[in-house]
Amino acid sequence: MLHRRQESILRTTKHALGNLGTSHYGLDAGVWCVALLSASMLRYDFQVDDIDQMGLAGMVAVALLAQFVMGGYEGLYTRRWRLGSFEEAAALALAVFGVTVIVGAYDLAAGQLLPLSVAVAAGPIAGVLMAVSRCNLRRLAERRLRPTAITVARVVVMGAGEAGAQVINAMLRNPNSPYVPVALLDDDPNKRNLRISGVPVLGTRADLPSVVDGLGASVVLIAIPSATATLIRALSEVATPLSVDVKVLPPVEELFGSTVGVEDIRPITYADLLGRHQVDIDLDAVSGYISGKRVLITGAGGSIGSELCRQLKQFQPAELVMLDRDESALHAVQLSLEGQALLDSRNLVIADIRDMQRLTAVFEEHRPQVVFHAAALKHLTFLEAYPDEAVKSNVLGTLNVLRASTASRVERFVNISTDKAAEPVSVLGYTKRIAERLTSWVGIGASGTYLSVRFGNVLGSRGSVLTAFTAQIGAGEPVTVTDPDVTRYFMTVEEAVRLVVQAGAVGRTGEVLVLDMGEPVRIADVARRLIDAARQPVEIRFTGLRPGEKLHEIRLGADEPDVRLVHPLISHAQVPPLDPDVLGRLDVTAPRLGILADLSRVIQARQRGDGQLALALPSGRGSVALVDAS
Repeated sequence: MLHRRQESILRTTKHALGNLGTSHYGLDAGVWCVALLSASMLRYDFQVDDIDQMGLAGMVAVALLAQFVMGGYEGLYTRRWRLGSFEEAAALALAVFGVTVIVGAYDLAAGQLLPLSVAVAAGPIAGVLMAVSRCNLRRLAERRLRPTAITVARVVVMGAGEAGAQVINAMLRNPNSPYVPVALLDDDPNKRNLRISGVPVLGTRADLPSVVDGLGASVVLIAIPSATATLIRALSEVATPLSVDVKVLPPVEELFGSTVGVEDIRPITYADLLGRHQVDIDLDAVSGYISGKRVLITGAGGSIGSELCRQLKQFQPAELVMLDRDESALHAVQLSLEGQALLDSRNLVIADIRDMQRLTAVFEEHRPQVVFHAAALKHLTFLEAYPDEAVKSNVLGTLNVLRASTASRVERFVNISTDKAAEPVSVLGYTKRIAERLTSWVGIGASGTYLSVRFGNVLGSRGSVLTAFTAQIGAGEPVTVTDPDVTRYFMTVEEAVRLVVQAGAVGRTGEVLVLDMGEPVRIADVARRLIDAARQPVEIRFTGLRPGEKLHEIRLGADEPDVRLVHPLISHAQVPPLDPDVLGRLDVTAPRLGILADLSRVIQARQRGDGQLALALPSGRGSVALVDAS
């Protein structure tokens, strides 16, 4: 064992000879000379003539050789440690301790040329001097790295936590940084007198106006990666009137645990303002039902479906089948997943969920074990005008997918729903609520788990309100908002899908899992933020609520308690089943008002104590029909 250790020391020493940090070793050698001389003079009360100069010279020589060997072994001269870091300090302490022991042993072996106390005292003196010298070298090096151009932006950093410290150090150690930090703000009173790399905490968010004005700052950086959309909105509202650029760091899940750098600083996006939520996934639970399984996604080319494809792929399913009726959308999905779109894979499936025969063939070929049903018509106003199309896709199409899934003995079926299904008043809400109830019905007799997931508006989805507002502002036209007080829930597509995947792991048959989307946001406020960001004099025009629209959406109906059994952002609610036979009384060829009336009646069908469904839907527009629910 000792022999191997000696060989290791020799190898390390040879490596140090080739990569020797001569400046650091020369400094340490000088420190040992000063330390031993100082310890000797202290021991002899500064009577130089009483010191055995040959003995002192011998101890200095041994110390220099020992420091070279120990320092090389501990990596002090091979750039193993960052200058002035805690790791280097620990290595320095071990090296100094080893040298002190070696010098003391040499003194004893040589018959105590000098008192042993000289070697013992010299060690701490050398350690302190080496540490101080390294700290000063680091400060000088960092000062040389600080941006010096007069064009750099002066930054006030909001948040004196770990991310704030990292981004300040990144700005100060990059001579090409376009930013230089001048102050920190934090609402924690315990950080009032804190300094990070010389940058002081000068107050709380309430002090932002005076700090910006006093220091001539032109940028405010929100350095809180875990900040919610609500917090970012509150902080940006304080900063926006000050005519400064407001920047932000990405959320935690985008940083992936990496060190925060200057390149991470970016402008605030509308996802930050409206839909930033902290979402943690139980990877073990998710991988348990996805990894190694055959997974099929309907509507794979849509906003939700394509993001599902991207996120599920990381869990390494045995097969990922992407089904959509839009060939261009499938082309885009394959391109985003594989970097190329040859369209030569059988896992890319062109099919319409309205076509039961085609669906059956697809399910027989791929035999999926997990199905995510994201295909649907979703534009509320369109569906008010064409309720027959809504029924064909959202109701009958969903029933087709459910039947194909049960025939293939799917293990887990996840139906993607919407918050408009909670106490619905629109065609979209009616049809999606019926889809939830059909999923619950089919799950009762199926061998697998059948559940629904409900959430609200998705930022970045095609046809979203942000897209419409941005187009209107770009054209210099008035931004149209239905009502000054209308509110909606928002999530980013990434966050929504992350929770959908998690919900699929924890949901049970007959449930709808409702995602917590934070606080609802006033659409008029969204419009104003977009107009302020564009800095164009565009007016907001209120047009009034359209048919089927609510002033405020809700996540859960009055009979759906907010019960969070597993995940803090996922509520579980039971869905009353709906016998598919009831749908036979829906006539999609009827006039628009007739379809709307029938949908309203179907949605009110309820389970009776005698095992039948009580349905207020006239048979032949006359008597009440009872459908066996057994």
